[in-house]
Amino acid sequence: MQNFEKQIDEILAKLTLREKIGQLNQQETPVAANAEAFKEQVRKGEIGSILMSVGATAGNDAQGTISVDFYNELQKIAVEESPSGIPILFGRDVIHGHKTVFPIPLAMTASFNEELVSKSYSDIAKEASNDSVHWTFTPMLDRSVDPRWGRIIEGPGEDPYLGSAVARAVVKGLQGENPSEDGKMLACAKHYIGYGASESGIDYHRTEISDYTLNNYYLPAFKSAIDAGCMTVMSSFNDVSGQPVTSSKPYLTEILRDRLNFNGFVVSDYDAVAQLIRQGVAGNDADCAKMSINAGLDMDMHDKLYLDNLENLVKEGKVTVDTIDEAVRRVLRVKFIKGLFDNPYCDKKEIDIEKHRADAREMAAESAVLLKNNGVLPIDKSESVALLGPFIYERRTLLGSWMLDGSAEETPNIYEAIKAKSKGSIEAVNGVDLSWDSAVKWANLCDVTVLCLGESWTSTGEHRAVSNISLSSDQLDLIKRARAAGKKVVGVLFCGRPVEMEGVADNLDALIYAWHGGSEVANAVADIIYGDTVPSGKLPMTIPRKATHIPIYYNITSSGRPVNNYYGENAGECYVDSIPTPYYPFGYGLSYTEFKYSDIECKNSELPLDDIKNGKGFTLCVDVENIGKFDGKEVVELYIHDNLASMMRPIKELKGFKKVLIKKGETAKVEFSLGYNELGFYLANGDYVVEPGEFTVYIGENSLTERKITIKIKG
Repeated sequence: MQNFEKQIDEILAKLTLREKIGQLNQQETPVAANAEAFKEQVRKGEIGSILMSVGATAGNDAQGTISVDFYNELQKIAVEESPSGIPILFGRDVIHGHKTVFPIPLAMTASFNEELVSKSYSDIAKEASNDSVHWTFTPMLDRSVDPRWGRIIEGPGEDPYLGSAVARAVVKGLQGENPSEDGKMLACAKHYIGYGASESGIDYHRTEISDYTLNNYYLPAFKSAIDAGCMTVMSSFNDVSGQPVTSSKPYLTEILRDRLNFNGFVVSDYDAVAQLIRQGVAGNDADCAKMSINAGLDMDMHDKLYLDNLENLVKEGKVTVDTIDEAVRRVLRVKFIKGLFDNPYCDKKEIDIEKHRADAREMAAESAVLLKNNGVLPIDKSESVALLGPFIYERRTLLGSWMLDGSAEETPNIYEAIKAKSKGSIEAVNGVDLSWDSAVKWANLCDVTVLCLGESWTSTGEHRAVSNISLSSDQLDLIKRARAAGKKVVGVLFCGRPVEMEGVADNLDALIYAWHGGSEVANAVADIIYGDTVPSGKLPMTIPRKATHIPIYYNITSSGRPVNNYYGENAGECYVDSIPTPYYPFGYGLSYTEFKYSDIECKNSELPLDDIKNGKGFTLCVDVENIGKFDGKEVVELYIHDNLASMMRPIKELKGFKKVLIKKGETAKVEFSLGYNELGFYLANGDYVVEPGEFTVYIGENSLTERKITIKIKG
């Protein structure tokens, strides 16, 4: 990548202190009444970046459509009328789609398909960059095990290895090999760090994370994004070990820059700099600005505390010009890498939206997880279907939260999708409008009942935590009544988070977890129901029996006494009133076909530690045979357990997966390599170690697989 340091030196030498600070100031798009005053700020060089939305919770609030002419006008003022001529960086929350809406990120993670995730974000970048967007605030890499948290929808779930794969795929899709290329955008890894650990799932709440846990569970996905070339990072609202990350030099400089080798710039979250006062570590606005800039936070989002305070702080000797210069250098470097100095304006082009919708349909299909099937699915197109439930005609919720630019009106609903494929009669009764008794009448008259259930998009996203992750009582009642009719019952769940499954799956013959799957999810579900697509998604998070079992996640460490209930150890004794095993474990998902695994083979089951450090590894493989009636994709998952280590290690941790298409009657040989990067762990001080000893390796269809082999690293 081209080196721009000489050009940056020349620019810095010409800038006034006020203009330098302007590069560190991000303001949101002005309302019409303030437009002229805003333009004057741009003309003075006081705005380095524009947030193309309004409000702290833009993902849940209606946003105006993008006017390319308006943003080109602002850019023209910056480039041609400001003293510095530095272009503005435009950023927008394009989280999982622009005009074409793809599944929420948690759902895309369920595809276990890096290539498809990358292709999806390449489509997203083409559409959004065509509307002046240079920079999007994704991927969100907050590992979380609490589905009560509304922002669970934006992240990769509970596993750091899978999260790292998603991070790599999203950055690659958005930025490509060169972010300055036409149709590419800058990625932003957020929220650094630990935001997903908010206590009780309450958004913006405190966190409690040990250094050991931070290094092994929360940092890996960010490291992966940075290694993939991610140019920006957003700091998180929360504290870690009593320090708000926004003002923490250990986290923003010593770990992020010095250890992870991040050389882009850090932007705060919305008003996070000002919030240091409420967090009790800053006494006034000037303190907030001083602490944040000195910690290594480069760009201040929205609250203008840098713009209003840094000049005086320099005069008072509390912030050095060198500190400001370094922050500006990082911002300018990213603007050069994006190509803004050569191509500052948006020149709209034709976009193949139909191709993008086809890609969104494929992504929604691979994200859907078949959780149960008692031989009911796929159904014959000639069968009569009773469509019941509150999501039959729903459009907006299918798109999910953090959808700023897609169109609910252009989103097919499940009734339209089923009707388009069916050759039998369709009776549709929206449970919101009619009594359950009336609805269930149709279940008695049709061959198959399809229940369209879920949760509203308004209960997910930022500042949308829930205390109860169960379906509504009306929906649970409908499930029971449909079951009592004695016909085949298929459930389709349109949810943003894992929901409590007790009382749901028990009363269904088949269950598809369709998530908030985007513009084409209804068509993707219809494809699956009728067998035109064979499901292949796997769970990126554990689905609990009861909400009261939260947190429940697979990569736990072993307890000193036998209470590892995730794996069934004394599960009936851990609670006296319930069994806290997962209803569906991490990595779980069914297909219409059946796969048979061979025993694991390992060509070299013992290796010296020095060989591992020098790049050698263990080669393991299994044969996976498709013995069913359909061609299908299988996600083959590899887990390890370090049997004896200097620190407690997870009972199982994902260290490899491959999604392979296996035609019926055929066998695929699936091979994995385990080496230095997979067999070690981080100590509390951040040092990475690989220790000699035995490891149990599991390869199978989900995290509860017992297919295993032992390998050994010799000291």
